[in-house]
Amino acid sequence: MKTHQFNRRAFLRGAGVTMALPWMESVNVWGDEPKKNKPASEAPVRLCVTFSGNGFQSKEWWAKGEGKAMELGRVLAPLNEFKEKLLFVRGLYHEEARKGNIHSSQTGNMLSGAPIASGGEIRSGTSFDQLLAQTYGRSTKVPSLVLACEKSNPSVHKNYSMLYSSHISWSSPTTPTPLELYPALAFDRLFKDEASPADKSVLDAVLADAQDLRRDISSSDQRKLDEYLDSVRDVEKRIENAGKRGELQGWRPTLDKPNIKRPADGIPQDIAEHMKLMCDILVLGFQTETTRITTLKLNNDHSALRFPNLPSIQQPGHGIDYMIHHLLSHSDGEDYLKVNQLFMEQLAYLARKLDAVQEGPRTLLDNTMLMHCSSMMAGAKHDNDQLPIIVLGGAGGRLKGGRALDYKDKPDRQLCRLFMSMMDKMEVRPKTFGDAKLMLEEV
Repeated sequence: MKTHQFNRRAFLRGAGVTMALPWMESVNVWGDEPKKNKPASEAPVRLCVTFSGNGFQSKEWWAKGEGKAMELGRVLAPLNEFKEKLLFVRGLYHEEARKGNIHSSQTGNMLSGAPIASGGEIRSGTSFDQLLAQTYGRSTKVPSLVLACEKSNPSVHKNYSMLYSSHISWSSPTTPTPLELYPALAFDRLFKDEASPADKSVLDAVLADAQDLRRDISSSDQRKLDEYLDSVRDVEKRIENAGKRGELQGWRPTLDKPNIKRPADGIPQDIAEHMKLMCDILVLGFQTETTRITTLKLNNDHSALRFPNLPSIQQPGHGIDYMIHHLLSHSDGEDYLKVNQLFMEQLAYLARKLDAVQEGPRTLLDNTMLMHCSSMMAGAKHDNDQLPIIVLGGAGGRLKGGRALDYKDKPDRQLCRLFMSMMDKMEVRPKTFGDAKLMLEEV
């Protein structure tokens, strides 16, 4: 009996399953009732963070006005159709990111605001996407999906590991979350798997534990336990049959299997095709409720990507492949603007796909927070006293778009305040995060 005595409520346990016991006379199993969940008919709120390195064209990252009348700079022009669902945030930054070198120490704490270790050591902080994954990952097959379109760089730059420039998502202070670069493998992670224990009957999973308990309780409690287990089995069968009849049992994903073919093996040679494939897989992950937390790194900070698919303005007759992205960012010219717009076109593509999925009264975009960021404002200056941040979507009706917020001349400009506000909309509320102690009230 010792294994079944708890200070609070007792449970039957099996592989991937924990089931509370009813009150019993022969063993103390009762405790405080857990908080009630939100209505099952509500679609969940999802988080997606996208990132592009080396900042943006310095004069063309801006937004002003509200709603339909909002005006966007040329970098953001591809997002014009989403102005009413766009939150433009100016003036926030990470104090710790200003203490090291350029690039690595500006990027490794992009989603945590944590101090960065130098000397080739790897130490940052758990990123806020992974903090959310620790909560919501227990209810989905994939706790978080971390995708990339450029491989990580293991070298050292100015006394800081370049792994910082390659990773924005961190599972722990010393563990950057592994990147999936191959679309086919990302697809497989979502869909190629045997049924998990959670997909099987709850009673089948806890049967051995129930049998152990049954030997040590009174005959009256044995009958009570049998009645309880029978009632659970009955509910399971009713839910299964209702599903077969097509009845709605609370909220359900819009897809139960992928609606696109598995991508070809390898890495697409066209970078725009690679980015779109990752966006498609990301949307599938949300639609099938396989994951609620994703990050997509379109390229590294200090990126070596080239863009032969984009015709050059500065060198007519050529593609924008005459220098790597990192060096191109130093020119701050029209070709760099064109690459910036390519990134925003991917974001618009992703937002369009999300907005096309209806989930009850809202769309999947309305139920998502889609944040795009970079670790510096302009690649030519490496300036990070204010970081470029936009958020698309509605967080299930909790986030209002069509606004431009400016914190440049205000106190308490910690970017982590925004992260706290975003976590709050997913009902995760740490007392502090990074260097922030308060949320952004306007968000």
